Amino acid sequence: MDEKFKQLSELGAADFAHINGSLIDHLKGTRDLLSSWSAPPVLQDAGLYHAAYGTAGFEERMVAANQREKIAQIIGPQAEEIVYLYCACDRDYFWPQLGLIEHPKFRNRFTLETYQLKLQAVKDFCELTVANELEIAMASPDFVTQYGSVLLKLFTQMAPLLSPSANRAVTRVLG
Repeated sequence: MDEKFKQLSELGAADFAHINGSLIDHLKGTRDLLSSWSAPPVLQDAGLYHAAYGTAGFEERMVAANQREKIAQIIGPQAEEIVYLYCACDRDYFWPQLGLIEHPKFRNRFTLETYQLKLQAVKDFCELTVANELEIAMASPDFVTQYGSVLLKLFTQMAPLLSPSANRAVTRVLG
């Protein structure tokens, strides 16, 4: 973890502003939340780097999406794949399907391709999404006021795809 965090800092994560402070603090907080839920180490590593290529909600990026091997060398190819999917997600297209459609279609906002993810990839994506949003919500009552009801509805839909720990955290923070 220390080496991965150091490399994150070297990529400039501390230089980016984020809703509750710096991006690096948010990334570490997301990773720590996943850790507190006993998420697998690969998902925790993905949490630490989840905005590496920018996201639909945070356009700043530490590296370009065509430099995936650089992140894979730091956190491993499995964690990097989770990071890539998280960053590539067209949220407006994918989120409304989660928990409502058995085999949701994913649209990659970088390539504009649409395809189906394996169930584990959908679960990892959902768990990371909840950790990301709750990390922000826990530090910002204004964020909860503005987005809490929409997120609670989304996360309730996602409930079958989430770990029991993530579901409890949703209830505690938003419910």
